[in-house]
Formats: sequence, structure tokens, C-alpha cells
Amino acid sequence: MTIRAILFDKDGTFVDFDRTWGPAAFRVMERMAQGDRAGVERLMAVSEFDEAAMRFRPTSPLVAGSSADYGPLWAEALGRPFSSAFTDAMDVLFVEEGLAGLTPIGDPAGAIGALKARGLVLGVVTNDSENGARSQTARLGIDHHFDFIVGWDSGHGRKPAPGQITAFLDAWQMAPQEVVLIGDSLHDMHAARAAGVIAVGVTSGPLVPDGFADHADVVLPSFMELEAWLDSRV
Repeated sequence: MTIRAILFDKDGTFVDFDRTWGPAAFRVMERMAQGDRAGVERLMAVSEFDEAAMRFRPTSPLVAGSSADYGPLWAEALGRPFSSAFTDAMDVLFVEEGLAGLTPIGDPAGAIGALKARGLVLGVVTNDSENGARSQTARLGIDHHFDFIVGWDSGHGRKPAPGQITAFLDAWQMAPQEVVLIGDSLHDMHAARAAGVIAVGVTSGPLVPDGFADHADVVLPSFMELEAWLDSRV
């Protein structure tokens, strides 16, 4: 069946996770702790963050989760009640700091523009906030290529559940076999499998999970190889 659409994970797929989110997350921790070094250290501990390397350890809940997942850990570390207002405050800071150090993988403008020129419908499904996704795609100059952008807070759940993908299928009336989900984590592959779409894994993220290839239909070095892979299917 002809592929009609491609859904992109964001972080680790076309945004460099470590170079963008390592420094950004540290600044968010400092701001959330309001200058209290002990609070920053507690946040780093629950986030499994290596300050010397300025990056997350592979087992960090921030690698593939959303602020709804690790927000309770942060609230407890800071001795504050967990609430939607707490995650809202986190997300605002993550948007600001994520833009400050935004680093792409490869050439998103060229590669994604080329995919759009083929007549494909393109979307972003991410565990970042929707505002974060829209802000970063705009900063990279690629937002106009996307017909569908959703985050964990868009009302369709978050990966590894398939809700973001099935929302796209329903909106565009496409069969799962006509759609590709490309991402760097097992959350992405599990969401793709649950929705029945084609699962394309990339090894450009902060880690390559054990057995990653077993959960994907194909594994590529990065999204930059996606167009060549599409050509190889013809």
C-alpha cells in the first residue's frame, strides 16, 4: 500500500536530545528550585541527570516521558503539591529554555521540505507539550510543512499509548498501513505497533534501547535517510 503520511517524533528524531535538553533541563531545574542548590540537587537525583556531562542518564524518566510522568517526582523533590499548575509552570520554562539551545539533527528544513514536496501529509506526535512542539518547529522553519502537531497535553494521551496516532488516522481518514511513525524510543515503536502503522526507528536519539530493532519494521541511522528508504520501497 502507498505511504501517504509520515508522523514524526520530535526529540531524538529531528531535535538533538542531549544538546538541546541537557542544558535546557538544568536551567529549568535551577529556575524551578528558585536558586536553592539543595533543591537543584534533589531534582537532578530524581531526573537521573549528570551535571558534569550536562545530560540525562539513559534510564532517566525525562528521556521519553512527559512532564505529566516526571512532574510528581519534581514536585516531591521540591516539597510542593503536584497539580496541573505545577506541570504548566514546568512546561512554560521548558519551552523557553528549549528554544534557547535548540539544536537540530541533520537538516530538518531541507529533508522535511523534500518529503512535503512529494505530496506527503506530515505530522508531529510528541511527549513534549504541544506549545513546545509548535515553538520548536517554528524556530527551525519547518512548522508550515506539518499538517498535524500534537503533544502530551493535546487531549490524545501520550506515547506509548496510540491515541496521538489514532487521532491523526481519524482526522485524515487514512488506513494505518498508509502511515509511518518515525522515532527513536521504544515508546514510539510501541505506539506505532498499537496503532497498526509502519514503525521506523532511528538511532539518532540519546540511547538505542535493547531489542530496538525487534520492535521496528526498519531501523535507520536518522530521519535524513527516510526519503531514500521511501524510494527503495518503489
